[in-house]
Amino acid sequence: MTNPSVKAPSGGRLRFWLVALIILAIYIWSFNGIQFEGIKETAGQISKSILKGLFHPDWSYVYIPEGEDLLRGLLDTLAISVLGTFISAIICVPFAFWAANNMSKYRAVTASGKFVLSLIRTFPEIVMAILFIKAVGPTPFAGVLALGLHSIGMLGKLFSEAVENMDLGPTEALTACGANRLQVLWFAVIPQVLPEFFSFSLYRFEINVRSAAILGMIGAGGIGTPLIFALEARGWSRVGIILLGIIVMVTIIDMISTSIRKRLV
Repeated sequence: MTNPSVKAPSGGRLRFWLVALIILAIYIWSFNGIQFEGIKETAGQISKSILKGLFHPDWSYVYIPEGEDLLRGLLDTLAISVLGTFISAIICVPFAFWAANNMSKYRAVTASGKFVLSLIRTFPEIVMAILFIKAVGPTPFAGVLALGLHSIGMLGKLFSEAVENMDLGPTEALTACGANRLQVLWFAVIPQVLPEFFSFSLYRFEINVRSAAILGMIGAGGIGTPLIFALEARGWSRVGIILLGIIVMVTIIDMISTSIRKRLV
């Protein structure tokens, strides 16, 4: 006879412990792959110098009439982000319709579109920036090209999902009334997906602002160039004011972008 007070473990509990064991195994494997050789003797002194410089920023670098300064670097970064986002938002629209499942009867067509977008997303911005720096030189134009090309993959994926999730009622109604494909696209599809397109573009713009600051560290223009020079020279006060400027710019952009996206969607 079986004891009624003893219950067999439920399937949900077994799944929980299985997932927990898998996560634990992943963490153990990750930590074992990290080679920790200890902390250097000068770590404390360098950390104090960095913190001192960060909390005592070089305010004189904010604006220098006769040379490069913080404001010019931030404006260059902002310009790189705007142009890169604008280029990708325009170019990725046909890719989005190409990859949307409800825009074609043939699976091979949409699968090829999704594959192209995935292929573009495979390469990070910094790798593309290095390639474009070799092609066009260490200029902000290389940063624009890198952000524009890389953003096509992510924006194209988000745009295609917006097209797939739209209401098909208006398109079917126009088709039943004898509208051609272009008229259906213009009067039924575009009005539905355009607000989400703008929202996703703004979100990508926020990401590109942060990415543009990093690309400058490898010579693609923007505020990253003086930042890497200040780091190499150990000018921590200069590093502090640059980081403070980036934080302020990103915070303001996030607030404005969030407000606009709430009105769009």
